Amino acid sequence: MPKITKDKITIPGLASVHSHAFQRAMRGRTQRQALHAGSFWSWRGLMYQLVEQLDPERMYTIAKLAYTEMALSGVTLVGEFHYVHHQNGGIPYDNRTELADAVIRAATDVGIRICLIRTAYMRGGYQQEATAGQQRFIDPNTDLILQDVETLRQKYADHPLVNIGLAAHSIRTVPLEANKDLSDYATLHSLPFHMHVCEQRRELEESVAEHGVTPIQLLADHGILNDRFVGVHSTHLTKNEIKLLGEAKAFVNICRTTERDLGDGLPPVTELIEAGARLNVGIDSHCCENAFEEIRAVENDERSRLEARTVVGNADFLLDMGTRQGYASVGLKDVWEKDSVTITRDHIAIAGLPDEYLLDGVIYNGLPSMVEQVSVDQKVLKNLQPEDVARTQADYVKVLKNILSS
Repeated sequence: MPKITKDKITIPGLASVHSHAFQRAMRGRTQRQALHAGSFWSWRGLMYQLVEQLDPERMYTIAKLAYTEMALSGVTLVGEFHYVHHQNGGIPYDNRTELADAVIRAATDVGIRICLIRTAYMRGGYQQEATAGQQRFIDPNTDLILQDVETLRQKYADHPLVNIGLAAHSIRTVPLEANKDLSDYATLHSLPFHMHVCEQRRELEESVAEHGVTPIQLLADHGILNDRFVGVHSTHLTKNEIKLLGEAKAFVNICRTTERDLGDGLPPVTELIEAGARLNVGIDSHCCENAFEEIRAVENDERSRLEARTVVGNADFLLDMGTRQGYASVGLKDVWEKDSVTITRDHIAIAGLPDEYLLDGVIYNGLPSMVEQVSVDQKVLKNLQPEDVARTQADYVKVLKNILSS
């Protein structure tokens, strides 16, 4: 896949297919607090506090910075797992897709592709009331959720950089019957269907308490697993669930920088590959930005889990995972070769490497600063010049200051 010349190496555009762009505004502000209440669930409470301070323009400004930073790292496609839909108190905007439109506008203003994955969220959790922050996520029925999906599909049908997907946030927040309805719609319309699954052990315990089985087993029992299903995280799986994901040829989306940050655990990567599941990567919470790190971490963290070296695959395998497989998981398998990233060979991180080792250097040692040019739909992005980035950053800093002073 890479094209190598004397001065450059060009690779396909990188796909980061699981993003919560608004969480970029949490970066650097949760680490000390976690020392006092260090769990995923306490971090989630801090995230809800941020959610209550978002409006469409703040959402746009934060997302634009997040997507600019991604593009600078070589990302040409983002899958935005979008679940902040309404005003505080759960009151819909007059335009029900107001916040989704803001996020899409941010991506297209930067110039990258976006799959807006409209995410269903219907309750606070198993036997839990919704918090104030969660009320902005919740719809009371699938009719309203699918109405929004239809609106977005029609609105962006002719946009070359936008497509629409569908997600259920999780087994915790979407009842089983609603999950089945959403999955049936995705199947009928050939849409990707994404879901957080098996990220935290408490999630498994709640699934067993409510349904008698863990999440992937539940989805398989009810016909929800198929080759368009994308299980995000999939950190804690039984042997049979690994087998079920492989048999379905489902995608598993791994977000190692966020999973490390939240202490989620280590997914069984080797077993998933051997079973036949297809892997790709995402940035999730935007706790740091290095698209090359997201890719190599799948291999490097598996080395730590298994106490071995070169366990997942070679650099070609990892590049395919971070490009073609990512595009396929959001319904864009036919366009991935239209996007590319050009990397300078004289960057200090890979300087002096002969052609035969150059891709290894890019994947295992790559830094965003190596990226010289990003092209989407065979057009070079013009909005990544220093002056453009500076303006985007200044707008973001102003928003962050307002959030912190609220």
